[in-house]
Amino acid sequence: MPTDSDQKQPPGSGGTGYAYGGNYAGYADAGYGYGEATGGHMQRTLQDYLLILRERIWYIVVVFLVVFSSALVYTLSETKIYQASSTVQIFRRDPTIMQVQQVMDNDIRSAEDLNTQIKVIESATIIRMVAERLTGADLRAFLAPYEGAEPGLNFVASTLAAHRKVVPQRLTLVVNIVYQHPDRFVAAKVANLFAEAYLDHNQLLRTGAGAKAVDDLKATIEQQRRYVEQLGAELQIYKEKNNMVSLDSRKDIVNETLKQVNNELTRAQLTLSNAQIRLNQVKERRAAGGDLTELPFIASDPLIAGLKQQIAAKNIEMAQLRERFRAKHPDMIKAANSLAETETELKRAVEAAANQVEADYETALRSFKQATEELARRNNDSLELDRLALDYNNKEREFKTQEQLLQTIIARQTETSMTSSFAIQSARIVDVAVPPPEDRPASPNVPLNLGLGLVGGLGLGLAFAFFVAFIDDRVKSSFDIEGVIGLPLVGIIPQIKRMEQTEKAQIVLNNADRQVSEAFLTLHSSLRLKDESKHAKCLLVTSTIPGEGKSFMTTNLALTFALHGERVVVVDCDLRKPNIHKSLRQENLRGVIDVAGGKAGLDEVLLRGVGHANLDVIPAGGRAKNPTQVLNSKGVEAMISELRKRYDRVFVDTPPLAAVSDALIVLPLVDGSVFTIYFNKVRRKAAQFAAKKLLDANVPCFGAVLNGLNLAVSGYYYAQYYDKSYKDYYVVMPKTEGEPEPR
Repeated sequence: MPTDSDQKQPPGSGGTGYAYGGNYAGYADAGYGYGEATGGHMQRTLQDYLLILRERIWYIVVVFLVVFSSALVYTLSETKIYQASSTVQIFRRDPTIMQVQQVMDNDIRSAEDLNTQIKVIESATIIRMVAERLTGADLRAFLAPYEGAEPGLNFVASTLAAHRKVVPQRLTLVVNIVYQHPDRFVAAKVANLFAEAYLDHNQLLRTGAGAKAVDDLKATIEQQRRYVEQLGAELQIYKEKNNMVSLDSRKDIVNETLKQVNNELTRAQLTLSNAQIRLNQVKERRAAGGDLTELPFIASDPLIAGLKQQIAAKNIEMAQLRERFRAKHPDMIKAANSLAETETELKRAVEAAANQVEADYETALRSFKQATEELARRNNDSLELDRLALDYNNKEREFKTQEQLLQTIIARQTETSMTSSFAIQSARIVDVAVPPPEDRPASPNVPLNLGLGLVGGLGLGLAFAFFVAFIDDRVKSSFDIEGVIGLPLVGIIPQIKRMEQTEKAQIVLNNADRQVSEAFLTLHSSLRLKDESKHAKCLLVTSTIPGEGKSFMTTNLALTFALHGERVVVVDCDLRKPNIHKSLRQENLRGVIDVAGGKAGLDEVLLRGVGHANLDVIPAGGRAKNPTQVLNSKGVEAMISELRKRYDRVFVDTPPLAAVSDALIVLPLVDGSVFTIYFNKVRRKAAQFAAKKLLDANVPCFGAVLNGLNLAVSGYYYAQYYDKSYKDYYVVMPKTEGEPEPR
């Protein structure tokens, strides 16, 4: 039997264990679902993703055609738009006429300054200036493409904003003002109007700001002068009221006193801390019922030390007297009384010392509180002096600052009045806009639109195909089984169409579908490749959910082993919904339920020679009301043990794992399990959860069998196994003359 480490080994690893899929029917070669193993887990390869796209090629084609045709229709139906551009150079700094600071700082020092000027060009103010300058024939030509629109200023402004672009040239102070319009002459006219409006706006803004600044400075100077005079009067009054002349000497006295009080507080705090420690030791010793004389500060008391010496001497004397006299002898009684009196005196002395410790603590606490209060008073005096000094310094500093500010404003007013009338431009027009050639519209850009439609259609088609693949989480590929579920793929059974259930149950016997028969033969060979499955006498067959063909798998796999000369028995342990007897057209009157309950013997329920001389069947014997109790009974264990002795192979059919736990009850009684998965039916998470239950049971799982593979799409996932070139191997060809009959 394999060890636990062998059983838990991931698929595709180099050791023993679940490596069946590595050599099954060429699956180790190139094919869907086999990427490189990283850390014991399967990884998708580029071929996997190509096969995903191949399966969903029509999604890609449809999405591509829709997107590309939409781009084509849009391109052919769009109105031609012409684009004209005027070029404006923004000066880094204004031309210098006088070495004075301008009212408005228009210097371009950083990218933020340049972006500010660009936003000015894009502003609603510039747009409205251009809209007001469009008049007469220019306005009619501008509105011609917009038939039915109301020719108001708001409409013109909104249209200008929608079709105007400001494009700064990289690493320069040059800006292109671009305008698009169906009329190429209007496009050039509007682009030039934007450049002119920007220059005029800057000039008006500079002139108006200068004149306003002069008026504002005059009012500010008068207001500042009154404020400075008021601050000077308030400073003098404050100085006289608080005797600021002797402030420094008062501060020195207060600081010295504060230092002395602080030292006293430190000493009081240290004394209080020591007293607190002694008091706490006394309280703790009393609470614990200990001897207070063990405390150093009590034992060091002269009276207590003397009494302890006396007690020791009297104890020695008592010991000597006991050797000579009895307890009631007068000398013994006298010595005992003397010892008791000394011990009483010691107790009183210890109590007095303890009380003194408490009294010392109270005294230290009062001294600490007094020192704290004195320090607080001295601090208040110091803070009051600091506040007075701070107020005085603030008032004096405010007075000097405002006085200096007044002189600065007066000088600035003089400079501004001299420069406000100068006409200075902060930008210039480099190139005026000209009408573009009639045969070169800016829009539509046919190559660009078709290229975007081509790339966009292909990209969206691929994205949609991968999205469909992502949301489809049903098990369909070997990667899903080995990489996600974690079981080796040991067999693939093709889908069977239009066949009765009874014929499907014995398809390897009646050979009604040659491909299916060959698939079971391949599964039989695969199970015999490994020692643990080759020598396993008892195999359990289960699935994740109902309808995955586990009973079909059980009967045909059992018949395959029977056809190879082995004595095989099928046990139907699906006591909730038995199906083996229906598939094999047998009665279900007695079976597992009767054997487990002791109502019948094994030979009484055995159906011998069902379909083949080497195949026997034990039906469920009806539906059990308490199937878990039946399967947990000693009768089932004894039945399987007896079947191991009689037969070469025992196949146990159990309910699905996701629905009930019946299979897990039977699992410890078998040598291994086979997990049935129906193609494109069960969810990955559900199958993964069910497979984990099998692996956690420490019973070998020989692998998963993919049932119901749709041959129409098998090429997407299992091209290396189901290929059209293999069909001649599954069809019995007519015998030609001289050729022997197939055997």
